Amino acid sequence: MLLEILLYAGFAGITVIIGGLLANFFNHHMEETPVKYEITHTMMAFGGGIILSAVGLVLVPKGLEQLSLWPMIIAFIAGSMLFYFIDKKLAAKGGQMATLLAMLMDFVPESIALGAIFATDPSTGTLLAIFIGLQNLPEAFNSFRDMVLSGFSVTKTLVIFAFLSFSGVLGALLGHFVLSDYPEMTAYLMVFASGGILYLIFQDIAPESKMEKSFVPSLGATLGFLVGMIGEKVI
Repeated sequence: MLLEILLYAGFAGITVIIGGLLANFFNHHMEETPVKYEITHTMMAFGGGIILSAVGLVLVPKGLEQLSLWPMIIAFIAGSMLFYFIDKKLAAKGGQMATLLAMLMDFVPESIALGAIFATDPSTGTLLAIFIGLQNLPEAFNSFRDMVLSGFSVTKTLVIFAFLSFSGVLGALLGHFVLSDYPEMTAYLMVFASGGILYLIFQDIAPESKMEKSFVPSLGATLGFLVGMIGEKVI
């Protein structure tokens, strides 16, 4: 069981560094053309669609199963307000870290849930790991661009992504050994994360993905949400 958790959590996390490497190649080794910018904006919208699907299909529904009304409201508002203040502070410094924050708010709770689920339903845990891995790829692709624009060097960004790739393993182990017997705590974490993610989507990710005289990026968002629908249906 422990080996399975390590393998699947490792797969779910390794797509973070893969997404960063792909973004580095795309941003620095491909000619600057209108098509390149259209692809970049489409990937941003695609990642936003996947994150939104994670909120609507995984994080909130799983949280609602365990929480009553007022705890749910408090956890959701707390997540929204925390990332409102974080985003406001970053904006004052000229930072563009919204996609990275959204990825973390999505990836960490799902990794913890992955570890907790494996204790009772390994088949569902396997499919959830695949789902997490698929959504991490475009999210990391977009986060790489944000971090470089914020002033991080390529090397430093890739080192951070390598660290994040393995943080999912730690989250899964935490969920398996600590929170598998406390589903309510996991639910609080999921709803808290959902509030923060929704704030970031509508404040930063969706506006940044829009491109003048191009309607393709919006299709990317719908395809991203479809990926989440497919993953949830399979699970």
